[in-house]
Amino acid sequence: MSGASFAQRLTVTGTLPRLRSRNGSAVRIGFLLPRSGPEKIWGQPGLDGASLWSDWINERGGLMIGGRRHPVEILSHDTASGPEATLRAAQEMVETHGACLVLTLGGNEVGPAIDYLMSRRILTTTLLPTDLSPDRPYLIAPAEVHPLFNVTGVAHLATEYPGAKIALCSQNDLMGLPSLACYRAACAVAGLPVVEEVLYEEGAAAEGIVARMVASEADILCWCSSTPPMVRALTLAAFAQGFGGQILSCTGDGYRQLVAETSADFMARFTFQFPDFDDPALADLAFFFRRPQQFFENYNSRFPESWSAVSWEYASVLDLWHQAVERVETTSPVSVLAAMKRGRQMPHAFGPARWWGDAVFGIDNALVGNWPVVRLQDGHARIVAFASVIDWLDAHETVLADELSRFGQLWHQRIAVRPPLQDREGRAGGSPPPAG
Repeated sequence: MSGASFAQRLTVTGTLPRLRSRNGSAVRIGFLLPRSGPEKIWGQPGLDGASLWSDWINERGGLMIGGRRHPVEILSHDTASGPEATLRAAQEMVETHGACLVLTLGGNEVGPAIDYLMSRRILTTTLLPTDLSPDRPYLIAPAEVHPLFNVTGVAHLATEYPGAKIALCSQNDLMGLPSLACYRAACAVAGLPVVEEVLYEEGAAAEGIVARMVASEADILCWCSSTPPMVRALTLAAFAQGFGGQILSCTGDGYRQLVAETSADFMARFTFQFPDFDDPALADLAFFFRRPQQFFENYNSRFPESWSAVSWEYASVLDLWHQAVERVETTSPVSVLAAMKRGRQMPHAFGPARWWGDAVFGIDNALVGNWPVVRLQDGHARIVAFASVIDWLDAHETVLADELSRFGQLWHQRIAVRPPLQDREGRAGGSPPPAG
């Protein structure tokens, strides 16, 4: 299917008739996301966006599959409860409720659950492609390819400030280590010397981190993929310490508050990777969300002051999935995955993309294409460039693999320390079956 999918025409444009009849069983979709604790910021906004998507679908009759309409039901579990409880929730989603798709943030808390889902051949998604490996054939990263897209921000700044000295800081966890590796690789390729590198633990004081970075006389301070609260703390510390150079960050959530707490001029030197969806650069772009501004406005009307880097991502995943379901007229995970990967290409949120990943993940299950670079102009987030992540990877994947290896983040390094899958009684489980 070319252009906007049925789901996006249905949910965003509102041009199709509202069909109230539902003559099929519910299609249940599981979400394993942090909804409490420090990682709530990576989960709740994405679930809110997905809820908006499902409500729109249901208001217009549900999913059309094989000539019958099916309501969508979302089943969610808070992964802050820990890996064991999350594994039990995944088992209940599949064995009791018949979930055919499970969306996750990724990382350690969902690791055992992901391996269980693989054993049942359930299509599962992650926002952390470093979760991917050959023994997880039904795990895909179709929306966000963190941290691969961060190379575009580095490359963009390098064109404006060639040879600029850069200082990096990153949290020491499964979000931070791959990100630090990716930024290091991007800086090496772009010719930006790294003059300071701070790997910090949870709870570290932002002021001390920034003081070390500023003392290095760096021209650019990079927060890598620090959490939004840490990005705020680091940015305020840089302002308080009189830093006059550029700031680079994966995310810029809550940037309006930062503008109010610092200044528009200071934040004009802040570059990040996630746009607001009312950005003029998206209005005429033939990308997957046909009317991104309407989605953005509806989201902010329903969930005010909560738009973030993940607000649109799970809705985007659901639309990609629905497009494949329409094509094969079934929710069977094996058939849907085959449809999604047919031809090795399909559109993602920002245009055409290609399945990639064998070089570093051992499997081509990450959907990679273009990604925006965002700056603040007059206090508003605006896309200043679209850059090809896949072109960068084709040219420099060896550099990236070397840096990921340095931090133990290549797939074979990760799988070596992954705990074995266990069943409900704690017995070791078998390996998941091959795809197909």
